[in-house]
Amino acid sequence: MGEEQVVMPPTQPAAAAAAPEELSGEVQAEIDKAMQAATEPEAPAAPRKAIHGPRVIEGGREHRHGVVVSVGPEDIFIEFGPKELGVLPRAQFTEEPPAVGSEIEVVIDKFEANESLYICRLPGAVQKADWELLEKGQVVEARVTGTNKGGLELEIAKHRAFMPASQVDIHRIEDLSIFVGEKLKCVVTKVDRFGRGNITLSRREILKEERARAKDELKEKLKEGDEREGVVRKIMPFGAFVDIGGVDGLLHIGDLSYERVAKVEDVVKEGQTVKVKVLKLDWENNRHSLGMKQLEQDPREAAMSEINEGDEISGKVTKLMDFGAFIEVAPGIEGLVHISELDWKRVAKTSDVVQPNQVVKVKVLKIDSDKRKISLSIKQTTSPPQQQQRGGPRGKREDQGRAVEEIMKETPALRRAREAAKQREKDKKQSGKGGGGLGNDASLGLSLGDLKL
Repeated sequence: MGEEQVVMPPTQPAAAAAAPEELSGEVQAEIDKAMQAATEPEAPAAPRKAIHGPRVIEGGREHRHGVVVSVGPEDIFIEFGPKELGVLPRAQFTEEPPAVGSEIEVVIDKFEANESLYICRLPGAVQKADWELLEKGQVVEARVTGTNKGGLELEIAKHRAFMPASQVDIHRIEDLSIFVGEKLKCVVTKVDRFGRGNITLSRREILKEERARAKDELKEKLKEGDEREGVVRKIMPFGAFVDIGGVDGLLHIGDLSYERVAKVEDVVKEGQTVKVKVLKLDWENNRHSLGMKQLEQDPREAAMSEINEGDEISGKVTKLMDFGAFIEVAPGIEGLVHISELDWKRVAKTSDVVQPNQVVKVKVLKIDSDKRKISLSIKQTTSPPQQQQRGGPRGKREDQGRAVEEIMKETPALRRAREAAKQREKDKKQSGKGGGGLGNDASLGLSLGDLKL
C-alpha cells in the first residue's frame, strides 16, 4: 500500500490574510502608501543653522553671542550653536532676566568637559571667589591690604594675592597707598595651588575694557562746547592730559587761566578732579582740546572797557624783550611799550630804562580790542627836554628848536641876500666869457649855501 500524500494549501501573506475582501479601494491605497513609505530610506535631516557669531577676544577673554533657551530659578541656559550650551547665573541680572528666545552677549570663563557646558558671565560681572573654584581669567573682587615695592597686596578667598604696579591702572600711579582698604574688581592672571599658593591679579585689562565701552558712548554723545568733569592723568611742560570718562584731552597751559601761568603744576596736580570745557574734538587722530579758563568770565573784558586811549595809568613790568617791555596794567592785561617809547633819548637796551617787577607810569596810545593788544608809552608821561638856545659865552645856537617855517620865513634881509647872490653869479659868468679864465672876482665860488642869516 502506498503512503497517502497530504497536500497543504499555500501559505497566505499576513497582510493579504488579514485584509478582508470588503476593503474599499481608498483604504487599500492608504495602506499601500504607508507600506511604501516604511520601506523607503529616511531622508537626511536639514542641517541646523548655527546661532553663534564670530568669537571676539577682549582683554584676554572670549565674548560670544547666544540665544536664551531656558530661564530657571538659579541658572539661565544659552545656546551658541548645535551641541554648544552655556550656563549663566541668574543672580547676575539685577533686573528682570532675559526672555527665552532673546539674544545676549556673554563672556566665556571656562568649559566644563564633564558636563559639556560653557561657564559664562555677563561682561563686567564679578564672580564669587572660592579658592576651590578660582581659575585663571576669572573676574573677582579683592580687598587691598597693603603695598610693597612692586605693587599691591590683596586678600581674595581668604588667601593672599599680589597685583604688580604696572597692572593697577592704565596710567602710572605714583602713590599706591591710596588703594589700601578698597575693594578692586580685577581678573585672575595666575593661580598656584601646589607651590606657595601664589595668586596674581590684574586690574589693567578690566579698566581698558570699561574705557573702550565708555569711549564708544562718548563718541555718540560728546560735543564741542560741553562741560565735563575729568581727572588729571599726566602733567607735561606744555599742559596736562585730562581723562573725561573714556578719552584723554589736552588742557594746554594757555587755557588753564587768564593770568600768565609759568608752570602747569601751579594750577593743577596729577589725580585732581577738574571741570573743563570741550574746545575741539578730533576722533580721527584721537586729539581733543580742553579748557578751564573758558568756564570763567574773562576779567580782561571788564578791565579793558575801563581803559581808554590817552589815559595815564600805572603798571608793573612783567617781561623785557629786545624790542620793548611788557607792562601789566590790570590783572591778566598786558601792554607793550616799544623801545622807542621808553625815553626821549635814544635807548640801546630795554634794561637801561626799566627792570622786571618795576612799577612805572604809562600812557595808553592805542587799544585793539579784537586782538587784545594795547600800545603804551613811558616817555610820553613826561615833557620833552628843553632845547638850549644859541648865544652867550659858549656860542650856543639861537635857532635850535625853531620851526622850519619860521627859519624860511620871507624877510627883507633874506631878499637882499638873495639878490646879492644872483648878482655875483651873473658877474661870474660874464667874467668867464670875456677873459676865458676864472677872473679875479672875490665873490667867485659863493652860492646860496654860503649865506648866513
